[in-house]
Amino acid sequence: MQRIAPGPGQESVWDYPRPPRLERCAARLRVVFAGVTIADSHDGYRVLETSHPPVYYLPPQHIAMQWLRPAPGRSFCEFKGVAGYWTLEVDGRVSEQAAWSYEQPTPAFAPIAAHLAFYASRVDDCFVGDERVAAQQGDFYGGWITSGVVGPFKGAPGTRHW
Repeated sequence: MQRIAPGPGQESVWDYPRPPRLERCAARLRVVFAGVTIADSHDGYRVLETSHPPVYYLPPQHIAMQWLRPAPGRSFCEFKGVAGYWTLEVDGRVSEQAAWSYEQPTPAFAPIAAHLAFYASRVDDCFVGDERVAAQQGDFYGGWITSGVVGPFKGAPGTRHW
C-alpha cells in the first residue's frame, strides 16, 4: 500500500483519525434511484476514518422515507454501535440494504441518530455538491469517493486487514 499525496484542495484518507471523527457537512448531498430523488440535504454529516472515504449521513426529514422499509440484518461498529439496514423500492425496482442507520448510536455519534447513509453502489447516483461520487469498493464499507479525497481506500480485494 502506497499512500497518495493529496493535491491542492484534497484530503488524504490516511490523515483521517481512528477512532473516526464526525463532522457537519453543509455541502448538498443527493441520492437518486430509479429516476426519483430519494434524499436531498444541505444538513448532513460525514464520518471520517483512517483509510476510508467519507461516509455521509442524511437526516430523515430530507429523505423520501416512503420508498424505504427496514431490512433484515444488523451489524456492529465498535465506534458507532448497532446499525440497522433499509431496503429501497421504487416502482417495482428494489435495492436490498441500500442504506443503514444507527437508531441509538454511541454518545460520540449521537447527532447521526436515525440519519441514513446510502451505499453509492446500491443506488443509481449519489452527489456531493454537483459531483457524482464513486462507490467505495467492497460490499461492507459505504464511503463516497469524490475528487476531494485520495487513497488508497480500504475495501478493495486484499485490503481487509489494513
